[in-house]
Amino acid sequence: MKFKSPASIVAKLVAAGFLFGASARHSYDYYTLLRWVVCGVSAFAAYRAADARQTGWVWAFAIVALLFNPVIPVHLKRDTWAFIDFGVAIFLLVSVIFTDRQIPPP
Repeated sequence: MKFKSPASIVAKLVAAGFLFGASARHSYDYYTLLRWVVCGVSAFAAYRAADARQTGWVWAFAIVALLFNPVIPVHLKRDTWAFIDFGVAIFLLVSVIFTDRQIPPP
């Protein structure tokens, strides 16, 4: 199985790692950095999905980018964020297979 961009994959893996790590107690700075990383990775992934004409993935990544927007943060309870963080981490890992895989021409 070949992949398009190793940098995109590494960025998604790093963001997923931050999200899995968010289940532990950290300082506020960790969560601020998490928002910047996840928002940036998701926005870039949305751009790449749009370039590849993968409309569903564009919308999904855009929603994640807006949810983790560090400029206008969404305030939710810690339990809610734990659920969202885990779900988005899984989403990013799954997206590596479906959006970053290079499909050979027929």
